[in-house]
This record gives sequence, C-alpha cells and structure tokens, in this order.
Amino acid sequence: MSGRERKHVPDFLLCTDAVPIVVDVKPGHRVARPENAFTFAWTKRVVESKGWWYQVCSEPPRVELENVRFLAGYRRDWLFETGLLGELGVADLDGLPLGEALKAAPGYPRPLVRSALLHLLWTQHFTFDLTVPLNHATMLRRLA
Repeated sequence: MSGRERKHVPDFLLCTDAVPIVVDVKPGHRVARPENAFTFAWTKRVVESKGWWYQVCSEPPRVELENVRFLAGYRRDWLFETGLLGELGVADLDGLPLGEALKAAPGYPRPLVRSALLHLLWTQHFTFDLTVPLNHATMLRRLA
C-alpha cells in the first residue's frame, strides 16, 4: 500500500455460518488516533476485498459494563442450591420485575432467592435490557 509493506494482526477471527468476521479491539479513546484509524481503514479494505466482514470493537457503554461486572459475582454454579435454581428455572417469571420474582420461592430466604435469580441472569436463563441499570424494576425475560 502506497509503495510500503504493511503488517497488522487483527485480534479475532469469528467463523460464522454467514461469513468470517475479522475483529480488532482497541480502547475507545485510542480508536480515532491517526495511526490506528489508518490501520483499521487499511485492514477493512483488505478484509472486505475477500468478501469478509470487518469490525472494530471498544469497551461497552458504562451501564452495560457495570451490569455485567455486577452479575459476574453470581457466575459460580456451585455456590447456589440446585433445588432453588430448579424451582426458579421452571417458574413463570417471564415479564415480571425482579422485585416481584423474589416472591417466586417462598420457602427460601429472600437473599438466597435474589442471589439465585442473579445467577440465572448471568447464565442467561433469563435476560434483561443490559443498557439500563439493574434494579428491582428490571423486567425478566425468558429466552425462547
């Protein structure tokens, strides 16, 4: 390019059913730096000339990152009573706010139910809008 040899190793190659996707990851404040912008533009041209897709990713929005970091505290399966997880897993909680869902297992202390529900959010048994701060009004959705 421009009579100069260029080298760049992207961060990820995602092999999808549609087309391969090449991904570069860079902190948001460094994406627009001229040397990075040039490298990304050059990489995009090369990748797209092959019929592949190219993407530059940065950190997620603040609220989304805070939600994920918070839920990560509930990721360890062995810390949760399997009976409670099973009971909540089959309960009809789709469309309920998190605060109402706490009543779904009356035989268990509320702090345990809350922790189990947060674990089920982490494992994506239930989902919610990550772009809004997680709270008692957060609506639970069951994956189809």
